[in-house]
Amino acid sequence: MSKEVAINEQIRCDEVRVVFQDGEPKIMPTKEAQKLANSKNLDLVLISPNAKPPVCKIMDYGKYRYEQARKEKEAKKKQKTINVKEVRLRPGIEQNDLNTKAKQACKFLSKGDKVKVELRFRGRELGHKDIGKEVMLKFIDAVKEFGEPVKAPAFEGNNMVVIIDPKKDKK
Repeated sequence: MSKEVAINEQIRCDEVRVVFQDGEPKIMPTKEAQKLANSKNLDLVLISPNAKPPVCKIMDYGKYRYEQARKEKEAKKKQKTINVKEVRLRPGIEQNDLNTKAKQACKFLSKGDKVKVELRFRGRELGHKDIGKEVMLKFIDAVKEFGEPVKAPAFEGNNMVVIIDPKKDKK
Protein backbone atom coordinates (compact mmCIF):
# COMPACT_ATOMS: atom_id res chain seq x y z
CA MET A 1 0.00 0.00 0.00
CA SER A 2 1.32 3.47 -0.78
CA LYS A 3 2.54 5.68 2.05
CA GLU A 4 0.34 8.63 0.99
CA VAL A 5 -3.24 7.66 1.81
CA ALA A 6 -5.96 10.31 1.83
CA ILE A 7 -7.82 10.50 5.14
CA ASN A 8 -10.71 12.57 6.51
CA GLU A 9 -10.72 16.10 4.97
CA GLN A 10 -8.11 15.15 2.34
CA ILE A 11 -10.74 13.14 0.42
CA ARG A 12 -11.92 15.41 -2.42
CA CYS A 13 -14.90 13.76 -4.11
CA ASP A 14 -18.68 14.17 -3.91
CA GLU A 15 -19.66 10.64 -2.97
CA VAL A 16 -17.84 7.54 -1.81
CA ARG A 17 -18.50 3.85 -1.26
CA VAL A 18 -17.97 3.26 2.44
CA VAL A 19 -17.02 -0.22 3.64
CA PHE A 20 -18.05 -0.75 7.25
CA GLN A 21 -16.30 -3.08 9.71
CA ASP A 22 -19.02 -5.71 9.25
CA GLY A 23 -18.13 -5.75 5.53
CA GLU A 24 -21.28 -4.09 4.06
CA PRO A 25 -20.47 -1.37 1.47
CA LYS A 26 -22.78 1.63 1.10
CA ILE A 27 -22.62 4.60 -1.28
CA MET A 28 -23.07 7.96 0.47
CA PRO A 29 -21.95 11.61 0.19
CA THR A 30 -18.44 12.25 1.47
CA LYS A 31 -19.61 14.79 4.08
CA GLU A 32 -22.07 12.29 5.54
CA ALA A 33 -19.40 9.55 5.64
CA GLN A 34 -17.04 12.02 7.36
CA LYS A 35 -19.67 12.86 10.01
CA LEU A 36 -20.31 9.14 10.58
CA ALA A 37 -16.58 8.49 11.09
CA ASN A 38 -16.28 11.47 13.47
CA SER A 39 -19.23 10.27 15.51
CA LYS A 40 -17.45 6.95 16.08
CA ASN A 41 -14.11 8.71 16.82
CA LEU A 42 -12.55 6.98 13.80
CA ASP A 43 -11.03 8.12 10.49
CA LEU A 44 -12.40 7.93 6.95
CA VAL A 45 -9.56 6.38 4.92
CA LEU A 46 -9.49 6.33 1.10
CA ILE A 47 -8.66 2.72 0.16
CA SER A 48 -9.22 2.65 -3.61
CA PRO A 49 -9.15 6.12 -5.21
CA ASN A 50 -9.48 4.87 -8.83
CA ALA A 51 -12.78 3.02 -8.35
CA LYS A 52 -16.13 4.56 -9.37
CA PRO A 53 -17.13 5.81 -6.81
CA PRO A 54 -13.92 5.78 -4.71
CA VAL A 55 -13.85 3.23 -1.89
CA CYS A 56 -13.34 4.40 1.71
CA LYS A 57 -13.18 2.57 4.99
CA ILE A 58 -13.98 3.77 8.49
CA MET A 59 -11.12 2.73 10.79
CA ASP A 60 -8.58 3.93 13.33
CA TYR A 61 -5.85 5.20 10.99
CA GLY A 62 -3.11 5.38 13.65
CA LYS A 63 -3.70 1.74 14.59
CA TYR A 64 -3.77 0.78 10.90
CA ARG A 65 -0.39 2.46 10.25
CA TYR A 66 1.09 0.79 13.33
CA GLU A 67 -0.10 -2.64 12.12
CA GLN A 68 1.38 -2.01 8.64
CA ALA A 69 4.74 -0.98 10.12
CA ARG A 70 4.78 -4.07 12.34
CA LYS A 71 4.03 -6.36 9.39
CA GLU A 72 6.82 -4.77 7.33
CA LYS A 73 9.27 -5.16 10.22
CA GLU A 74 8.27 -8.80 10.68
CA ALA A 75 8.71 -9.49 6.96
CA LYS A 76 12.17 -7.89 7.06
CA LYS A 77 13.16 -10.12 9.98
CA LYS A 78 12.33 -13.27 8.05
CA GLN A 79 14.35 -12.25 4.99
CA LYS A 80 17.69 -13.97 4.61
CA THR A 81 20.45 -12.06 2.88
CA ILE A 82 22.84 -14.16 0.85
CA ASN A 83 26.33 -12.79 0.49
CA VAL A 84 28.67 -13.75 -2.31
CA LYS A 85 32.22 -14.24 -1.05
CA GLU A 86 35.10 -14.31 -3.50
CA VAL A 87 38.15 -16.58 -3.61
CA ARG A 88 40.92 -15.83 -6.09
CA LEU A 89 43.27 -18.48 -7.43
CA ARG A 90 46.15 -18.64 -9.93
CA PRO A 91 47.03 -21.52 -12.28
CA GLY A 92 50.42 -22.08 -10.59
CA ILE A 93 49.00 -22.35 -7.07
CA GLU A 94 50.63 -24.94 -4.83
CA GLN A 95 48.61 -27.71 -3.15
CA ASN A 96 48.91 -26.31 0.40
CA ASP A 97 47.77 -22.86 -0.73
CA LEU A 98 44.86 -24.45 -2.60
CA ASN A 99 43.88 -26.35 0.57
CA THR A 100 43.99 -23.13 2.61
CA LYS A 101 41.73 -21.35 0.10
CA ALA A 102 39.40 -24.37 0.06
CA LYS A 103 39.13 -24.31 3.88
CA GLN A 104 38.23 -20.62 3.74
CA ALA A 105 35.59 -21.31 1.08
CA CYS A 106 34.19 -24.16 3.22
CA LYS A 107 33.76 -21.70 6.13
CA PHE A 108 31.83 -19.33 3.85
CA LEU A 109 29.65 -22.15 2.50
CA SER A 110 28.89 -23.51 5.98
CA LYS A 111 27.65 -20.03 6.99
CA GLY A 112 25.26 -20.11 4.02
CA ASP A 113 27.11 -17.71 1.71
CA LYS A 114 27.73 -18.33 -1.98
CA VAL A 115 31.35 -18.47 -3.10
CA LYS A 116 32.63 -17.05 -6.39
CA VAL A 117 35.88 -18.73 -7.35
CA GLU A 118 37.96 -16.72 -9.80
CA LEU A 119 41.08 -18.22 -11.39
CA ARG A 120 43.14 -15.45 -12.97
CA PHE A 121 45.37 -15.97 -15.99
CA ARG A 122 48.11 -13.51 -16.87
CA GLY A 123 50.44 -13.35 -19.85
CA ARG A 124 51.65 -16.75 -21.05
CA GLU A 125 49.39 -18.56 -18.58
CA LEU A 126 46.55 -18.04 -21.07
CA GLY A 127 48.23 -20.62 -23.31
CA HIS A 128 47.76 -23.26 -20.58
CA LYS A 129 44.05 -23.11 -19.84
CA ASP A 130 44.06 -26.88 -19.23
CA ILE A 131 46.26 -26.38 -16.12
CA GLY A 132 43.80 -23.77 -14.86
CA LYS A 133 40.89 -26.15 -15.46
CA GLU A 134 42.66 -28.85 -13.40
CA VAL A 135 43.22 -26.41 -10.52
CA MET A 136 39.56 -25.35 -10.65
CA LEU A 137 38.35 -28.98 -10.63
CA LYS A 138 40.65 -29.77 -7.66
CA PHE A 139 39.18 -26.80 -5.80
CA ILE A 140 35.58 -27.84 -6.56
CA ASP A 141 36.43 -31.39 -5.41
CA ALA A 142 37.91 -30.01 -2.16
CA VAL A 143 34.70 -28.15 -1.24
CA LYS A 144 32.17 -30.67 -2.58
CA GLU A 145 30.87 -31.69 0.86
CA PHE A 146 29.92 -28.06 1.68
CA GLY A 147 28.71 -26.81 -1.71
CA GLU A 148 28.17 -27.57 -5.34
CA PRO A 149 28.84 -25.45 -8.44
CA VAL A 150 25.85 -23.78 -10.10
CA LYS A 151 27.33 -24.55 -13.54
CA ALA A 152 30.62 -25.66 -15.05
CA PRO A 153 33.61 -23.28 -14.84
CA ALA A 154 33.41 -20.67 -17.62
CA PHE A 155 35.75 -18.01 -18.99
CA GLU A 156 35.04 -14.32 -18.48
CA GLY A 157 37.86 -12.49 -20.23
CA ASN A 158 41.17 -13.67 -18.73
CA ASN A 159 39.46 -15.31 -15.75
CA MET A 160 37.87 -18.69 -15.24
CA VAL A 161 34.87 -18.28 -12.95
CA VAL A 162 32.57 -20.66 -11.10
CA ILE A 163 29.92 -19.89 -8.45
CA ILE A 164 29.44 -22.47 -5.72
CA ASP A 165 26.12 -22.64 -3.83
CA PRO A 166 25.99 -23.98 -0.27
CA LYS A 167 24.41 -27.42 0.05
CA LYS A 168 20.90 -27.47 1.45
CA ASP A 169 20.45 -29.48 4.64
CA LYS A 170 18.12 -32.38 3.95
CA LYS A 171 16.16 -32.91 7.15
